Amino acid sequence: MGARFIERCFFVQLSPEKRKAPHGDLIFSYSLTLQSRRFSPSIPPVQSADTPHFRIAVVRFSALGDLVLVAAAVRALQAQLPNADITWLTSPLAYSLLQGMSGVTFVVRDKPRSLKDYLSFYREFRRQKFDVVLAMQANLRINLLYPALRAPLKIGFDKTRAREGQWLFCNRHIAFADTHLLDSFLAFVETLTGRAAQAVHGLPVTEADLAWARAQLSALPRPWLAVHPVASKVERNWLPERYRAVIEQAVAQHHASIVLTGGNSAAEQAICAQLASSAPASTLNLCGKTTPQQLAALLSFVDVLIAPDTGAVHIARSMNTPVIGLYAVASPQLTGPYQALDFCVNTYPQAVQKFLGKSVTQLAWNTRVHHRDAMALITVDAVVVQLARVLALRNPSTSSGRTLD
Repeated sequence: MGARFIERCFFVQLSPEKRKAPHGDLIFSYSLTLQSRRFSPSIPPVQSADTPHFRIAVVRFSALGDLVLVAAAVRALQAQLPNADITWLTSPLAYSLLQGMSGVTFVVRDKPRSLKDYLSFYREFRRQKFDVVLAMQANLRINLLYPALRAPLKIGFDKTRAREGQWLFCNRHIAFADTHLLDSFLAFVETLTGRAAQAVHGLPVTEADLAWARAQLSALPRPWLAVHPVASKVERNWLPERYRAVIEQAVAQHHASIVLTGGNSAAEQAICAQLASSAPASTLNLCGKTTPQQLAALLSFVDVLIAPDTGAVHIARSMNTPVIGLYAVASPQLTGPYQALDFCVNTYPQAVQKFLGKSVTQLAWNTRVHHRDAMALITVDAVVVQLARVLALRNPSTSSGRTLD
């Protein structure tokens, strides 16, 4: 078992003598070899879109926003290799958003938590073969799954982003670039095919999801302003009293209807309940009351979303809805609505200067400002100005190219 594991991890065939050697020594030896070598250029990119039944395994389990970005890259992959057989290994939460995505077979598993989970995964895939694995997630729990996936080509992140030893389990890497997260996922497609890739947006929503969203919005006067106030990390959250001020001005100045969205945690429920009290006659509080696909359907109809750096931003962008993203902890060029940053409020450069004492040009592209007061640099006036811009551009009869009819 140990020798076979090493062969799969390091893409080698052990001699009988080395099979008898201590496995710790072998791992150290092959780790140094991989670290110093250039990966073989003898594995050519897949140039022909007509390759029949080319078997591709995509690995990405979380987080929800990242999964939306990976979905846009998988669509780009399908555009270039329409005859490929794509299998996506992912989590139950991800599947609740991605279910119904055409041309993709999903293998839905929880992230492994024990040795028993890993052994079960290895047994499940020991006879299944792929032509390529796109290792689109890099953390130790997921990295340890890659040896179980049989493929002559495993594409992973560049060494800067190949966290927790992912480079050990892949024999080709994407190139490093100071780019948006979605561009890094598109780089997997480009590394595989040798051709430039363009994101293909859109999430699978059913007619039932759309009907549900229509029913929620039909009685509300427009414009419809969605507010998703809570991110997964507290440091990314804007101040509740400032959301409240924006909501009050949106109702008073634009006669907007407010739609609050979020998860079902106690903290999110409390914040949304507090915000709903700002303008109760004009507010629909759906916090904790949507499935991921219902949220996508809802965001496809609203006129604009206000949110911090969270998955709802990417869902709205995927559904072609304008986003007023609130960014101070990370740069919107890294994690904002892809190629749709016009309405974002970006105080990241000021946060870097104030809390890190440097300019953005002196720091790595993915530096975060981990300070509790970073988001306080975003003012109510800055958000209100962007809201007025968005609403001035909207067509009163449509939103995101879709009516309720």
